[in-house]
Formats: sequence, C-alpha cells, structure tokens
Amino acid sequence: MSGQRELQSWEQVLGSIHFDKEGLVPAIVQDAASKEVLMMAYMNRESLQRTMETGETWFWSRSRQELWHKGGSSGNTQRVASAHFDCDGDTLLFLVKPAGPACHTGERTCFYREITSSSITVAASNGSEAGGDRHRFAVLEELEQVIAEREKERPEGAYTTYLFEKGIDKILKKIGEETAETIIAAKNKDNAELRLEVSDLIYHLLVLLQERKLPLDEIMAELDRRHERPRRD
Repeated sequence: MSGQRELQSWEQVLGSIHFDKEGLVPAIVQDAASKEVLMMAYMNRESLQRTMETGETWFWSRSRQELWHKGGSSGNTQRVASAHFDCDGDTLLFLVKPAGPACHTGERTCFYREITSSSITVAASNGSEAGGDRHRFAVLEELEQVIAEREKERPEGAYTTYLFEKGIDKILKKIGEETAETIIAAKNKDNAELRLEVSDLIYHLLVLLQERKLPLDEIMAELDRRHERPRRD
C-alpha cells in the first residue's frame, strides 16, 4: 500500500487543506531533482489556484497584502513538478524545477545558514547568542564581501547578478519597495515580518553601496563621527 491518494476535484483539495484564520497555509518548496529545501512562504486559496493553473509558484505576501509570483521580476521562477499536502492538511509541499536561486540574496536556498553544535556550546559557555565569538556586525562584512564577489563574477541565475545587470534604477526601485514593506510591517506591529523586511532593506542598501563603490566602512566611520559630536539637545 503506497498511501498515495489523488483527490479528484478542486473542491476536495480545498476541503482537505486547513487554512489559518487569515486564510493562509505555509508552503515548503523543494528542488525536485536534488530534494534540497529551497524556501518557505505562505499561500492562500487564490495563490494556490494560480500555482496549479500556471504551473509556477505564486504566494501571498503578508506585508504587502498581495499575491506575488516567484521570479516575476528576477526571472528566478519555479516550475512545479508536483504538489502535496501533509496528513494534517496544514502544510503544503511543492517539488519544483528552479530557474535560478530561491533566495533574494543570490543563494540557491534560503536555508544557507547552518546552526552547529559548536555554536550551541559557545552560547552555553559564555551566556551569549550562538556564535558568540563573532562580533555582532560580522554578518554585514561577510554579506558585503559576497555582494562584491557577485558583482565581479556575475554568476548566472543569481539575484544579485540580476540587480547589477539591471543597473542603479532597478536597485533604487527595490530599495523603495523594501522601504515601503518595512513601513507596512512596522505599522502592522508585526515584528517577525519587520525583521524580514529590514533584512531585505539592508541587503539592497549594501548592493547600492557596492554599485556606487562606497565602502560600508565609510558609512560606519560617518556614524562614528556623528556619535563623537557634542549633543545639542
């Protein structure tokens, strides 16, 4: 007995999926060939229907309160190979054939940062967060370096490559969009969403600095100078 059952109608499918009180259900996206988990986002009934009708993934943006087509602007689309939901009907799973990286940072998967047992040991020993031996802004330095490498090497399919090839107008447009989404998340008092949107905004600002060849060190130095000025309030 394989346990695989195919539902015959769209009504049966929707009746078997448990959307939350906001009409959403988490959707996991997995590479059909490598089985690598690429990303997780949310779908509502309409985005699920568009996904099945078009054969490419569509999601619901909780911050913008609108549908979004994965790869609609970057070209990094995801062609659906198969779609499933779990035994409880509260999680979707899509096996896809990606046309580029899943993560907006240019990484193939959004899950590219690893939590290791050594980082837990460090946290337990010194009472700090995981990776306590790193200074708190180390990730900014690493991201700045990755972005610089992307600009130089221009790996095909990378989102950062796409931004540099489109030029400063596209980069500025994305900064405007991410700023608006940050404002919306803050107004909605959704700190989980705000964390994501601010991260997106910082990433695009670093892309802008690289495009303009303005090192992050100069920004930090400017902030340091301002901090040293006598206060007037």
